[in-house]
Amino acid sequence: VQLQASGGGLVQAGGSLRLSCAASGRTFSKYVMGWFRQAPGKEREFVAAISRSGGDTGYADSVKGRFTISRDNAKNTVDLQMNTLKPEDTAVYYCAADTTFTGFRTGPDYWGQGTQVTVSS
Repeated sequence: VQLQASGGGLVQAGGSLRLSCAASGRTFSKYVMGWFRQAPGKEREFVAAISRSGGDTGYADSVKGRFTISRDNAKNTVDLQMNTLKPEDTAVYYCAADTTFTGFRTGPDYWGQGTQVTVSS
């Protein structure tokens, strides 16, 4: 599966952004989808994931209550709505996919290119 992320940008603290990831192929619904991020000088970290059907989601503690992940299997897209953004959310955000939740959390098999999110204070 090929992944294409979009929607990053510059926003003030407290603002919102919506990231979107479009996937190619006919088997989108077979993949757990989600997002990782990497801030300058830091390791890449898990942000959020959503199950194949969209019925289950998981979030990093740092974004719970502020970020919402969703997917549309008919359109082969997964979105990340980011609200109440903080300067520490500044990072390159990567869309990713794997066939299982465990595989996703430990290292997805498929990655998209990153999209930069910058939150100014």
